Amino acid sequence: FLPVSDASATNLRARGSHWSLLLVDRRDRDRPVAYHYDSAKAYYDAAKAYNATPAAKLAARVGADLRDAPMRQQGNGYDCGVFVVDGTRALVRRLAGRRHADLSLLYLVVDRQALRNRLSG
Repeated sequence: FLPVSDASATNLRARGSHWSLLLVDRRDRDRPVAYHYDSAKAYYDAAKAYNATPAAKLAARVGADLRDAPMRQQGNGYDCGVFVVDGTRALVRRLAGRRHADLSLLYLVVDRQALRNRLSG
């Protein structure tokens, strides 16, 4: 599980504006796959593709083929981090239970207040 940001590694002023998630599946060691979960494709202008380039670079760096993964879309411009945390949590639960788990996050239920409560707990 790798969080992806559009922040610049060379320009400290470009701190980034979006988070997404990369799940690297290494069950087939010869053909690893990196699934990219991005909750803002529908919210932002699709032409901008905030994390498409960083996700592709990260997938290449770990030697995996990049694939877009289905994820519920956020309805605002600020909940991307909540989607990453809740999406990771959902995938961990599914993968812990079975080898061929459903990797779709299309119906992910995201709850900012529940996350806040878990973190403060």
